[in-house]
Amino acid sequence: DGYAASHRAVREMKADGLVPEDTKVRSSKYLNNVIEQDHRHIKSRTYVMLGFKRFRSATTTISGIELTHRIRKGQFDLTELGLKEATAPAVWNTVLPTR
Repeated sequence: DGYAASHRAVREMKADGLVPEDTKVRSSKYLNNVIEQDHRHIKSRTYVMLGFKRFRSATTTISGIELTHRIRKGQFDLTELGLKEATAPAVWNTVLPTR
């Protein structure tokens, strides 16, 4: 991150003991590209919704999009939860946060 405020915030958090001393802030503008590319699918789906009225609905929707993306990329193992042959609603009810 190239912003001076980020560097100052990390220095202050180190001094307060909130982050480990070996924490580094990197100044390359290309380091965030991997994260931005991974979040591209969320941005494209939520853009057409024109925002959310309630935090709970935003949390559930974004969690569902993230879960679907992780399953598709093979980063989420359904067998650990005993859901290998489960239907989609059973997976959602097990994994997504409830009230």
